[in-house]
Amino acid sequence: MKLALIQKKYLSNKKVTIEETVKDIKIASDNGAELIVLQELHQNEYFCQSEDVKFFDYASSWEEDVAFWSMVAKEHRVVLVTSLFEQRTAGLYHNTAVVFEKDGSVAGKYRKMHIPDDPGFYEKFYFTLGDLGFDPIETSVGKLGVLICWDQWYPEAARLMTLKGAELLIYPTAIGWFDEDSKEEQSRQLDSWVTIQRSHAIANGIPVLSCNRVGFEKDSSEVMKGIRFWGNSFVCDPQGEVIAKASSDDEEILYANIDHSRTKEVRDIWPFLRDRRIDAYGNLLKRYCD
Repeated sequence: MKLALIQKKYLSNKKVTIEETVKDIKIASDNGAELIVLQELHQNEYFCQSEDVKFFDYASSWEEDVAFWSMVAKEHRVVLVTSLFEQRTAGLYHNTAVVFEKDGSVAGKYRKMHIPDDPGFYEKFYFTLGDLGFDPIETSVGKLGVLICWDQWYPEAARLMTLKGAELLIYPTAIGWFDEDSKEEQSRQLDSWVTIQRSHAIANGIPVLSCNRVGFEKDSSEVMKGIRFWGNSFVCDPQGEVIAKASSDDEEILYANIDHSRTKEVRDIWPFLRDRRIDAYGNLLKRYCD
């Protein structure tokens, strides 16, 4: 199966950003991609750099956004993984991935479970904790274990998706550097980000797709300077080998080919699921073992 990750910059407003994203989807589809993944909150700037109630208005177009991306998936005959700002009701919002089938129907959705609250990433102000659990989404290209950004640091999320039959782990992402950090610190952060996701692939014997945004986005509140999103979208195989990788500063359509039979081959030689000591893991349900 051929897939594509679309690594984009925010292009000054929603209309232009969407237009350019759709152009890339067409290119990827014309080049044979059956599965296309977009980055986290791909319609707008990463607005969580500050806390401002005006940004809740971005979620007011939730139903129209779902209808629009449904049309795009149907027109280009692709399975499309989107990342949208969901208004569930007044005062209740989610960071939600919606997956569309090739006919435009909604195959399923996932609400982000782990929500950060750090300088420049004030997501707890905007998003309610997800309540749909860790359930893979059945599609014509396989069962997709869709998670979102901060979820990528948690092995429990990847494991539960795998135990429920996910054939791919997919992470729409928005993560980057602060320019004031040293080059050494920036390098450590990027290496950790890649390593933890490759580790999910290895531990679960499953491919991982990580689609990040790129480019500098200024903090609209001017409290902070802004975030330089580090790109580096990548795909790795069930042994953690990186088979496709994007740059840190350019917009790209990143292509990769996935063979689902490779998962069986890897799991046959590394049967980690077989040797799990599920009888001894009760303490995982504790916050900390004091």
